[in-house]
Amino acid sequence: MKNVVRRLAIETSVSRVFGVPAQALRSATRGRAHVALARQTAMYLAHVVCGLSLTEVGRIFERDRTTVSHACALIEDRRDEPVFDQFLELLERVAREEVRRRVGHDDAVATPRELVRRN
Repeated sequence: MKNVVRRLAIETSVSRVFGVPAQALRSATRGRAHVALARQTAMYLAHVVCGLSLTEVGRIFERDRTTVSHACALIEDRRDEPVFDQFLELLERVAREEVRRRVGHDDAVATPRELVRRN
């Protein structure tokens, strides 16, 4: 249940910022480049913000864990671009707040220590 709420929070944040419908993030087809980037960002945030494993993120977005891994690597590479990195930092904050708001407590998001233990 928490994973569904987390997914909805991430989808809401990403779809608002990217201007992409939330259902497009779960679409079976790759879609246009901006939709693919929005989906990759959503998967990255689910992994980083919520601390979900690649397998868990794959289940949520109906993708294989290797696809999620590839998406996370692409987003990490783009963080070398200063403007994209600032954009992603802001989006991470928005997503964290949305997850906290929907789940109702701070345990809803991963701490850096939890992320180290999982990786």
